[in-house]
Amino acid sequence: METILGIKGEKCVLLACDTMQAKSVVFMKDDQPKVHRLSDFAMLAAVGDGGDTLQFTDYIAKHLQHYKISNGYHLSARAAAHYTRKNLADYIRTRTRYQVSMLLAGYDAVEGPDLHYIDSYGASQCINHAGHGLGSLFCGSIFQRYWRKDLNQDEAYEILTMCVAEIQKRLVINLRNFDVFAVDESGTHQLASINPSSVGMENIKLSLLPSLLNIFK
Repeated sequence: METILGIKGEKCVLLACDTMQAKSVVFMKDDQPKVHRLSDFAMLAAVGDGGDTLQFTDYIAKHLQHYKISNGYHLSARAAAHYTRKNLADYIRTRTRYQVSMLLAGYDAVEGPDLHYIDSYGASQCINHAGHGLGSLFCGSIFQRYWRKDLNQDEAYEILTMCVAEIQKRLVINLRNFDVFAVDESGTHQLASINPSSVGMENIKLSLLPSLLNIFK
């Protein structure tokens, strides 16, 4: 029932995640953080089993911090994604398998912005836009239609807003609030949340359908 989305721009990467925590059909709270800070220039969004996401992301974050203390510098996003993928794949072969799907976003002064798709089986792929969860099923066509290599932060945020609007319009599950985080050359920071009360949300909902219909012509 959870959803995380990611999109890479020219000089930044944005992650969006719903804040709902539920068990089966029971709604428990609407302020569950799902994006975790790994370093000054990397963050990890995770969905899956509630206990697994917290334990595994905490494990990864603390080991990356230990690497920074030992060596004096953080791993790049690409190296952090490889380390995360390898640990997840190794745990599959033990009795303590983690049911976690992730998006890892980072920025490196040399390599630029990076977005990595990591599934629950330990497969990893560098990608321009991605999502996990039920809501991501409605976002693929929007990403394909509007993504460009030279997106700035505001344009990437607008695409995520369109995705959330489509999720809230079509998905039977009520994912009413999405936290948004960005990582760029200045570090990681949180942007305005996307929800029905966001500025321009209703206008986006009304204008989105014609644009989507043009995709399938």
